[in-house]
Amino acid sequence: MPGGPSAASTAPGGTPLAGLTVALDPGHNGANATAPRQVGAPVPDGRGGTKACNTAGTSTDDGYPEHAFAWDVAARTAASLEALGARVVLTRPDDEGVGPCVDVRGAFAQEAGADVLVSVHANGTEDRSVRGFFVIVADPPPVVEQDPAAREANAAESDALAGDMVEALVAAGFAPSPLFPDGVSRRADLATLNLAERPAVLLELGEMRNAEEAAVMTSDEGRQRYADAVAAGLVAWVAGAAR
Repeated sequence: MPGGPSAASTAPGGTPLAGLTVALDPGHNGANATAPRQVGAPVPDGRGGTKACNTAGTSTDDGYPEHAFAWDVAARTAASLEALGARVVLTRPDDEGVGPCVDVRGAFAQEAGADVLVSVHANGTEDRSVRGFFVIVADPPPVVEQDPAAREANAAESDALAGDMVEALVAAGFAPSPLFPDGVSRRADLATLNLAERPAVLLELGEMRNAEEAAVMTSDEGRQRYADAVAAGLVAWVAGAAR
């Protein structure tokens, strides 16, 4: 169901995401830091320019890496989504490899037959007093699709998904970043979003260099809270499309 979650709206009450295929993109990868030439190679950014293939990501001050956090949250989210009836596909199979590049991640949803793309990350602001999550959407809308109507529909669905993710994260006890009081950042420079031909958001679930948020991110309980919130955001998005 490209362009929105409408087909999932007919699911039985116990499986509200039946009929929905979700592409989850755990940011970065475990071996990225060992392959600087490969991950630094330029790839298309979806706006006519280039972007580095990937990066090693950030980490807590105690050394817990973003790639491990993203992988764990994505795996937990996948389990929750599948229990709710969704089919889930991931951009990488484990946390031991290199890449894939951001252009591959961006095109992954449409190539895998998914209806929506959610990219999982954590932020690494230098100011360790900063805490909070934010959700990123492409703005202006991606230019990869030839059909203006489809492009506008996906942009509207991305905005709706971002709003639902913000509400779900707040309901789970997480606070938006003071850098983005409404919880949403709009950017034109992220290939993962620019190359998506499906509704897409990139989640910066918190600040890894903030001691309080690092404590949550490094705990099993905290990562499960994040995963449950992401799943709840997708359930709300599907329910909103059915109204």
